[in-house]
Amino acid sequence: MVIHVPYCWDDIFIPTSSEHRPMTDIARTDDLFYARTGMDPEKVVARVDTALEGADDGELFLEYNQSESITFDDGRVRNANFDTSQGFGLRAVSGEATGYAHSTELSEAAITRAGDTVRAVRTGRGGTVADSPAGTNRDLYTDINPLGEMAFEDKVALLSEIDAYARASDPRVRQVTASLSGSWQAVQIVRTGGDRRADIRPLVRLNVSLMVGDGDRQETGSHGVGGRAIYDQWISPENWHAQVDEALRQALVNLDSVPAPAGEMPVVLGPGWPGVLLHEAIGHGLEGDFNRKKTSAFSSLLGERVAAPGVTVVDDGTLADRRGSITIDDEGTPSAYNVLIEDGILKNYMQDRMNARLMGMAPTGNGRRQSFAHSPMPRMTNTYMLDGEADPEECIKAAKTGIYAVNFGGGQVDITNGKFVFSCTEAYMIENGKLGAPVKGATLIGNGPDALTRVKLIGNDSRLDDGVGTCGKDGQSVPVGVGQPTMFLESLTVGGTAV
Repeated sequence: MVIHVPYCWDDIFIPTSSEHRPMTDIARTDDLFYARTGMDPEKVVARVDTALEGADDGELFLEYNQSESITFDDGRVRNANFDTSQGFGLRAVSGEATGYAHSTELSEAAITRAGDTVRAVRTGRGGTVADSPAGTNRDLYTDINPLGEMAFEDKVALLSEIDAYARASDPRVRQVTASLSGSWQAVQIVRTGGDRRADIRPLVRLNVSLMVGDGDRQETGSHGVGGRAIYDQWISPENWHAQVDEALRQALVNLDSVPAPAGEMPVVLGPGWPGVLLHEAIGHGLEGDFNRKKTSAFSSLLGERVAAPGVTVVDDGTLADRRGSITIDDEGTPSAYNVLIEDGILKNYMQDRMNARLMGMAPTGNGRRQSFAHSPMPRMTNTYMLDGEADPEECIKAAKTGIYAVNFGGGQVDITNGKFVFSCTEAYMIENGKLGAPVKGATLIGNGPDALTRVKLIGNDSRLDDGVGTCGKDGQSVPVGVGQPTMFLESLTVGGTAV
């Protein structure tokens, strides 16, 4: 067991719900990045101006982040961590080249040294720094720090209560793991001429996983919720009871599962979390960098049909309190509702500033980075398919025989051709247009662009996942949302274990 619990706040003001005061994000982040460190905003701006002189684009990204995670396993606290990090990243962009320097030292001297480094990217060039993005006064989530809203002892007591409830729910429960995690990220983006943008981003997650057994057979189930909010939204008994009940339901379903069939067959995808397949197999292929480099299966297809009629896919970073939402992206561009595919026609790519400029397109608010130590790139926010007109039951009836996939685990995708392999953690046989036995070991194999053309019916029950998604790309992870309605595809390859 490893426990690190330095639950002592440092010298910054951490507001709670009772102490919260109305301040702009700029004012509150000024407290963090200038008043607290002794830096002068005007001197910092002057150093950014010098570093980016002659560059095509760039910014100073300031970040302060607090995070915690507590895991309760086997009737005790297995792991408890708290971390505080801070730093800056300074970027200069010249053509396709990027100069990037970062440091955990928040000082004018460190920014000056970083400026000397990134200026090297401008050798032999003299550009004009691109205009700053438009501003926004929109608030999508609270700026309260969730970590200070609940005592550590109360968090442990909550996880212990979850553990006890799960074990009492069914005698077949053999193992329970419950975890609570949260973070509070404050960022400020400084551009030439003194343009500054800021955002304060809370993020919490509650997760329950358990193992059930019957004789020698054991199966697992898990469920979680989260979003850009404080813990109060998720720790009410009716809420965490629902997470335990759902994890138990999944595990018991799997306990009764039979080997999955294999072969080419109709597939119906359930609503919500199965949108992770859409995210991976389609979404990444619509990010601007892959299309600028023409390494995506969707390159040069703007305006062309890439999916069946009725398929509309959007990336929307403007949804209140959602895990994947951002008021502004990590370049300072306001997030947006971006229609990517409309009625089967490819309409747009997701763009950061550099790739948008090089492609002659507009930034879409999708320039994201994991932290100050990383350069931004085009990333998804909340990516989902809009409703169709079919009743979900129609999709199952139309399939007649096949697989109904409700939940997914891991998967792999090749962006260059869209080929994917995804494992199902909950799936059922479809027999004579009705749901049959649950199946174990099913994998879905296909090609993203091709799969979109095989959509025959789209349900009217679109919904987002429950707020647990994390997307990895080029070594960087960011929180995201996924979603879709029930969807009937006329055929996919199913890999199974039945003989």
